[in-house]
Amino acid sequence: MPSDGPKSAYELAMERLRQKDREAGVEERPLTEKQKAAIAEARQVYQARMAEREILHRDALHKAQTREEVEKLESELARDRDRLASDRDRKIAEIKQESAT
Repeated sequence: MPSDGPKSAYELAMERLRQKDREAGVEERPLTEKQKAAIAEARQVYQARMAEREILHRDALHKAQTREEVEKLESELARDRDRLASDRDRKIAEIKQESAT
C-alpha cells in the first residue's frame, strides 16, 4: 500500500544509503543505551567548545582594527568550526563502531 504522499529528498537519500550499506554487507545495529549516552556527551562537548570558540571570536572581533584582521578571524573561526565538527563526527563514528566489535 502506498504511503501518504511522495517521499522527501531526505527520505530518498536515506533509502539509497541503506541500500548501499546492505550491498556492502554493512549491518544496521541498534545503539546501546551506553552508546546513545556517549554520543549525546560527544555532541554536548562539541557544542560547548564551539560556544567557547564563538565567544572568543566575538571578543577578538571587537579588538580588530582592520578589514584584514576581521577576514583572518572569520577564516580562523570557519576552520575551527570544521575541525571541531570533524572531531565530533569521528568520535561518534568510533562510538558506533564499538557495537560492531
